[in-house]
Amino acid sequence: MLRLTSDHFPVFIPLGVIGFYRYLWYFIRIAAAFTYRPIPLPENPTYVAEEDVTIIVPTIDAGEEFKEAAHSWLAGKPKEILIVTEEKMRGPLQALADEVDPVRIRVLTVPCANKRLQMAHGIRHTRTDIIVFADDDAIWPPTLLPYVLACFEDQHVGGVGTSQRVQPVGKRMTVWEVLAAFRLSIRNIEIAASTHIDGGIPCLSGRTAAYRTVILKDPEFLHGFTHDFWLGKYQLNSGDDKFVTRWMVSHGWATYVQCCKEAELLSTMKPNWRFLKQVLRWTRNTWRSDLRSLFMERHIWTAHPYVAYTMVDKLFNPFTLLAGPALVAYVMYKGTIPILQGGFHLPPWNVIVSYLVWLFATRTLKLLPHLWYRPQDIIYVPAFILFGYYFAIMKIYALFTLHETAWGTRAGIGDPTAATAAADKQPPTGHDPEKQPTSSPGSFSQ
Repeated sequence: MLRLTSDHFPVFIPLGVIGFYRYLWYFIRIAAAFTYRPIPLPENPTYVAEEDVTIIVPTIDAGEEFKEAAHSWLAGKPKEILIVTEEKMRGPLQALADEVDPVRIRVLTVPCANKRLQMAHGIRHTRTDIIVFADDDAIWPPTLLPYVLACFEDQHVGGVGTSQRVQPVGKRMTVWEVLAAFRLSIRNIEIAASTHIDGGIPCLSGRTAAYRTVILKDPEFLHGFTHDFWLGKYQLNSGDDKFVTRWMVSHGWATYVQCCKEAELLSTMKPNWRFLKQVLRWTRNTWRSDLRSLFMERHIWTAHPYVAYTMVDKLFNPFTLLAGPALVAYVMYKGTIPILQGGFHLPPWNVIVSYLVWLFATRTLKLLPHLWYRPQDIIYVPAFILFGYYFAIMKIYALFTLHETAWGTRAGIGDPTAATAAADKQPPTGHDPEKQPTSSPGSFSQ
């Protein structure tokens, strides 16, 4: 490296400082993640699944994979499972529910397919102290519910998340599923670190997350949740988990994530190029939510300063990532110019080989938690490197298309404004005014 920079060493000092700074924080994150400990099971739990848990599953096209997921939820012995779908899907889903467990599974409907309206409908019909939202393909270990409920022993905790791994759709993972698995492994490290450092998390993932029912039954929450607009004109349907997480922060509730095998769920990802559409939707949701958290609502700065730092870092990340190959191209170009004319002495092939070795080494280092239990995936590290640059470009594209709120990967998701208008015309159901305590930390009566 000194040989590479010897021509204009002072020019490269700031770049070296930036690199040192970024990897310093990376090792801090790793240290925090390895220091993190999940909350253990209490000897005499306040909450038990049989009495206190309702699982809400918003879906429109659950198939055979739903059966495996439903059996895994039932293994935790919840009091009830509410499947919320659109009216035209009631028949097929009722048949699936009856086949799995006709007693503990109920099927509810809304006029139009809209995830937030489906979630809100389930909330209004919940009669237990804890709500757990789950995707229709989320597969749980039988110990997940007890470990999630353990976090609610602290009466200031309003929401609880879990770690995740990818469940392959077929017998073998496709390259798209491996890329998703890489991302989840990195995310597991990040959320364990942020939970340990300042108790915060950028997002309690909607694949599975638990909340105190009293918080979600608040009429103010339900209205805001189902009438959420970007820039006051583009109604949002996806990004529900981001909204609920921000609500926890802005209303003084603590959150926690159980990162352990006992609470680690399995989830399927798109096994083909449609995975990129999922990532685009998630990226837009992240931009909108992080910008709101940092600059509009601003509660995150005082509640969880480390999480605020990670959000700011991610704002600049795509630009700094793309600056790397741009600088390499510049140094290679300078290597083609004679030294007496201001060029660099190192030949271009040396520069590009050094850069590729550095990329492979550092990216492999970041993926070690995943490669520890799936070492065969090391052959996909080059694909992960290429995806990283593609993602940086996608992230910039997403920033300039935040007005696009379509779901992107599911047919049947229509206009959220029309769906909300149809739902608003219906009389409220499942509302019990005698069970509406004030939504603030510690106010929940046991």
